[in-house]
Amino acid sequence: MSRVTALFCWCEVIWTLLSFTATVEQIAVGAAVSLIAALACAPLGPVAGPWRLLRPRRLGPLLALAASVAVRAVVANLRLTRMIWSHRRPGSAMVTVPTSARSDAELTAVGLLTSLIVTSQLVDVDRGRHRLRYHTAEPGAGRDDINGPIEALVLGVTRR
Repeated sequence: MSRVTALFCWCEVIWTLLSFTATVEQIAVGAAVSLIAALACAPLGPVAGPWRLLRPRRLGPLLALAASVAVRAVVANLRLTRMIWSHRRPGSAMVTVPTSARSDAELTAVGLLTSLIVTSQLVDVDRGRHRLRYHTAEPGAGRDDINGPIEALVLGVTRR
């Protein structure tokens, strides 16, 4: 039952974030879809509930991570907008950078959060060599520009 509850909560949070509407109908449909998805996925294995993120020792690092991703996303959007308005074509390159993330959760978090920043999109993960491959709009970018700062904050949340 705890798996179903955890999955239901995750699904409902994602539904709410994606739909961005708080009408009674939207919440009811979201709850129904979330329950169906939770019941279908519960037999697949254990699930950490979203309430685990709210533990006091993780809350500070989690807030720092959220703030950093938000600031980096806004700055990257402004930089890309400036390039487009100045009629400069943004550069494009494939970049391979090292990663300190090891677990599935760490790699997923780093990949998703760095891909929220418009100038870099995760393309491939090489777990054996501990490397991430990104398509980037900044050809000279490296680990310090793409995944390093976000990764440090993710590891601060996961390895406490």
